Amino acid sequence: MSRAEPTAKTAKTPTTATTATAVEAATTGQAGPTGTATAATAPGGTGGVRAARPLWTLGLLRSELVTTFRRWRTLALLAVLAAVPVLVGVAVRIETGGDGGPHGGGGGEGPAFIAQITNNGLFLVFTALAATLPVFLPLAVGVVAGDTIAGEASAGTLRYLLVAPAGRTRLLLTKYATVTAFCLAATFVVAVSALVVGALLFPLGDLTTISGTRIGFGEGLARALLIALVVAASLLGLAALGLFVSTLTNSGVAAMATTVGLVITAQILDQIPQLHAIQPYLFPHYWLSFADLMREPVYWDGLVKNLELQALYAAVFGSAAWARFTTKDITA
Repeated sequence: MSRAEPTAKTAKTPTTATTATAVEAATTGQAGPTGTATAATAPGGTGGVRAARPLWTLGLLRSELVTTFRRWRTLALLAVLAAVPVLVGVAVRIETGGDGGPHGGGGGEGPAFIAQITNNGLFLVFTALAATLPVFLPLAVGVVAGDTIAGEASAGTLRYLLVAPAGRTRLLLTKYATVTAFCLAATFVVAVSALVVGALLFPLGDLTTISGTRIGFGEGLARALLIALVVAASLLGLAALGLFVSTLTNSGVAAMATTVGLVITAQILDQIPQLHAIQPYLFPHYWLSFADLMREPVYWDGLVKNLELQALYAAVFGSAAWARFTTKDITA
């Protein structure tokens, strides 16, 4: 009996040490393969891990945000988005000489608000958002959203993220929150770049709304901020769609290509007159309704329909992504 007692005491030591490692990993947001895997099975570690879950969730979200925005691919996408207002502003400046000459946009060609840029540089913000929303912004969001789950699976890191205390639902919500943050960041990169370029190349001041009334520069700036928020919200349905596609495959490239392909397909279908019956249900149909914020008074019908449609897409495809991801067999 005297020889068995030390053996029993020694056998308890690894479990206690491993549980402590799991609790520490959960608290700091760093999940090591040994500690987290044991936390799901160690009887003494369950309570400690549950108590640390909110902190672990914040650590997971912070880690996802840092990882996403430090990738060269993400930085390249943001750089391209920032360059669009520069190109538009310089092109208008060269074409008009900055004085609203005969080629200064009076013909009604080009993106919305382009005719007013020479009179007020703030209109470059609206023009840049109108130019990037149909193509550049959704493509960037499609790349990031499509890579959320499939990118982890192709890299072989997904199974390590699914050990306790993360869970599949919490990981999926964290991924969607990260894509939402990218939608905001991408939209504001375009808006801020356009505001800076517009201030450097064109005069600023009171501006004329679409309805013909004049508003002060402060109110115009507030409307520009509101428009940027609406544009970012317009991409949330696409973000949920990309997240769902990302759960269907283990190839990040395939998920990104599929999401971008769906964006292009929806844009084409929205331009075919014979399909007018289904067009109100396509996620890009009301994207350009943000222009109604430049009316006096504001027309809310298109804006509300756009936000409702994005919420519907987010709910449907977010639920589909959850149903797929929580039942998916992950072996790599």
